[in-house]
Amino acid sequence: MFDKILIANRGEIALRVIRAAREMGVATVAVHSTADSDAMHVRMADESVCIGPPSAAQSYLSFPAIISACEITGAQAIHPGYGFLSENANFVQIVEDHELTFIGPRAEHIRMMGDKITAKDTMKKLGVPCVPGSDGGVADLDEAGKVAGDMGYPVIIKATAGGGGRGMKLARSEGELEQAWYSARSEAKAAFGNDEVYIEKYLGTPRHIEVQVFGDGKGNAVHLGERDCSLQRRHQKVFEEAPGPAITPEQRAEIGRTCAEAVANINYAGAGTIEFLFEDGQFYFIEMNTRLQVEHPVTEAVFGVDLVREQIRVAAGLPMSFTQDDLRINGHAIEVRLNAEKLPSFSPSPGRISQYHAPGGLGVRMDSALYDGYRIPPYYDSLIGKLIVHGRDRPEALSRLSRALGELIIDGVDTTVPLFHALLREPAVQSGDYTIHWLEHWLETNLQ
Repeated sequence: MFDKILIANRGEIALRVIRAAREMGVATVAVHSTADSDAMHVRMADESVCIGPPSAAQSYLSFPAIISACEITGAQAIHPGYGFLSENANFVQIVEDHELTFIGPRAEHIRMMGDKITAKDTMKKLGVPCVPGSDGGVADLDEAGKVAGDMGYPVIIKATAGGGGRGMKLARSEGELEQAWYSARSEAKAAFGNDEVYIEKYLGTPRHIEVQVFGDGKGNAVHLGERDCSLQRRHQKVFEEAPGPAITPEQRAEIGRTCAEAVANINYAGAGTIEFLFEDGQFYFIEMNTRLQVEHPVTEAVFGVDLVREQIRVAAGLPMSFTQDDLRINGHAIEVRLNAEKLPSFSPSPGRISQYHAPGGLGVRMDSALYDGYRIPPYYDSLIGKLIVHGRDRPEALSRLSRALGELIIDGVDTTVPLFHALLREPAVQSGDYTIHWLEHWLETNLQ
């Protein structure tokens, strides 16, 4: 086991890793920009190193700064959290070149799944069901027209290097294809430096279902059920739950087994999430995230496991502490993402927290780096916390979520808390009967 690890991240996920490491008797090093010198992860870690100015490019994304922090402190491994460098294969390679350990998958698997065309081709070969679409990148508008015509409209054009909903454009008819084509390529070039795109059949009423997998890098892997992340705004998840209210035990077992076998066959190491669109009882692969997900706590709640602890164990060369037979779903869990944003525009709302009180009680978990007097900096993502609840069933979890939101106090900045109060009153949310398009339509008429 490692003596000391460095967390190359900030905010609630850095605290999450610190807590898991502390329970394991592993010392931690926090890195921070000058804007985060008073952040909670800096206060809680055993050591801290300032790695640069507020700009993420000069601090949290700086390879030399993070590697130097390891050398200065004697950290043996780096946990990337999510975002920032968590899926940067070049960074992983540099970490290994410096004889350090990256707590996550190997660079080859990050590269494999980072390009969506390669990922789709790989998953097809491994027996994972995929969305009908082009066999690879589409070179020009003429080819796009042929592919879309053969497939049938509507279609969606996606950046091969995409993520977070960027570089994705919908064409409902032949007349919309040209504008969608050029718009997707332009957006992809600006966001990722790569304007290659591919085309998939657009599913009209799907849910977003993702399967949590975990491998030991030696040909053994398990699945930990699925999460339903269908409530989304601009392709960004806001409300996640496990198990999925629309998935049967038979569907769960089949897709879980398929995913576990797929990652076992490539000797995948650590946590990963295989994401699907689910419509009319069928799963369609869309991408794999080769990291810990923001919404991992709902899986931890229903399975009673610590995924971060498991990541550290496997990275240290130890076997997984559970097998597939050990994993049983217990109850229902829901997570809502709390952002410092002003409604209804969802514009960022940085500022000083004048009062903060986290909810508590049975089945309530609050993952946040907030505290009274903390000043949220304007330089980073607006996520300021995750409220997770666990109940014996979905109705109890929903009731517990409503109660916990009522206890939560975050004063001094605008937040998205009112959004969840409103959503919990909606019959579709109460019943779990919604698709990935439901929230966007609801927002158009209810949050103006």
